[in-house]
Amino acid sequence: MKVQVRYFASVREALSSSGEAVETRAETLSALRDELIGRGGAYATALARGKAVRMALDQVMSDEDAALREGCEVAFFPPVTGG
Repeated sequence: MKVQVRYFASVREALSSSGEAVETRAETLSALRDELIGRGGAYATALARGKAVRMALDQVMSDEDAALREGCEVAFFPPVTGG
């Protein structure tokens, strides 16, 4: 399936990209994150397990077990604090 992936803040800076269309076999946010980590390089560093990364599915904060569907939008970003 094809999903639209968006990157924000330090994740965007690390990947030098604000987003991309991704063809994936992943069924959940967690599996998609693992696929992207599997690309290696900046993806492995920016999205590494153990690193604080928040995820949203169709602009709603979501847990890693949230199910993906054709054409959905996924966003990856670091935790944000107010001030």
